[in-house]
Amino acid sequence: MTAPTAPPAPLAPASSVSAADPGRTPLPGSPELLRAVFRRHAAGVAVITAESGGRPAGFTATSLNSVSAEPPMLSFTIGTGASSWPAVRDSEYLGVHILGEHQRELAGLFARSGADRFGPDTDWAPGPHGVPLLGGVQAWLVCRVVARVPAGAHRVIIAEAVAGDPAGEGRPLLYHQGRFNALRD
Repeated sequence: MTAPTAPPAPLAPASSVSAADPGRTPLPGSPELLRAVFRRHAAGVAVITAESGGRPAGFTATSLNSVSAEPPMLSFTIGTGASSWPAVRDSEYLGVHILGEHQRELAGLFARSGADRFGPDTDWAPGPHGVPLLGGVQAWLVCRVVARVPAGAHRVIIAEAVAGDPAGEGRPLLYHQGRFNALRD
């Protein structure tokens, strides 16, 4: 599928707002517009982990995507200023953990800058290829990194699944409107 050559004319309903100024409509093509639109996009919540120099690292990601079934590949993004970036940059293998609605605190812990993410209260153990694996998740994969693609101040990581377990229980955790949420019946 190819992307259109010209974006559609921007729509700015009276109810749209900017994060910086709630009473103002974001400017077309601005970072505020992108943020405002993606606040309306519900995304699954994952934690990405890596091991670097004998130390575990990890972060919360909502940018996880399936890329290909054959070979089994996925992608996610990470900012190059993130504390976990050096571990992701230097690791051949990464862990991808799909969080359940019961794991809001874990998602928040891995999203907080400066937090002790792998402290005594975090259920984790080394898994295949030394990747830190979190306990109690809905599903996990260990993936081999195949590409780190520059994208502004971020990198798109493309990785191939080499091990995993989809047998966790519960309902998924979602991120929407700047908050962790659960599905409603």
